[in-house]
Amino acid sequence: MPKRAHLAAGILAPLCIATFFVSTIVVELFGSPQSVAQLKSLIVTPGLWILIPTLMAAGGSGMVLSRARSGRLVDTKKKRMPFIAANGLLVLVPCAIFLARWSAAGSFDAAFYAVQAVELVAGAVNLTLMGLNVRDGLKLSGRSRPTRPAAAPGT
Repeated sequence: MPKRAHLAAGILAPLCIATFFVSTIVVELFGSPQSVAQLKSLIVTPGLWILIPTLMAAGGSGMVLSRARSGRLVDTKKKRMPFIAANGLLVLVPCAIFLARWSAAGSFDAAFYAVQAVELVAGAVNLTLMGLNVRDGLKLSGRSRPTRPAAAPGT
């Protein structure tokens, strides 16, 4: 059961963040202020209500699965998780809430776009770290072979 829970949460969490990230960029570039406000509202509710439990499930099931394992990949994944969690709880969640409130009030000023930039950078960092964890998880499960260096020309 923990393997399936980890797999499902490990797919859904980065998918949520990627959806928030891409939709934010698209709506900022092509949408109206009303569509920005609507998106920001949807990211908070139901978005965060889906994302936060999913991240908790991925982290919790990963910790359960890692009890029986050791090694460099497991240790590396364990070291990334506190950064992912802290970035999510201390940066991404507050940014999402502030941006939803400001956009609902029509406050699209420099502060809004500064927080938006912080949110996008933090989201990109979390996506990168989660992607690395997915890659290492696939290696651990045997679903992905370790990469080998390319042979030098002429050998």
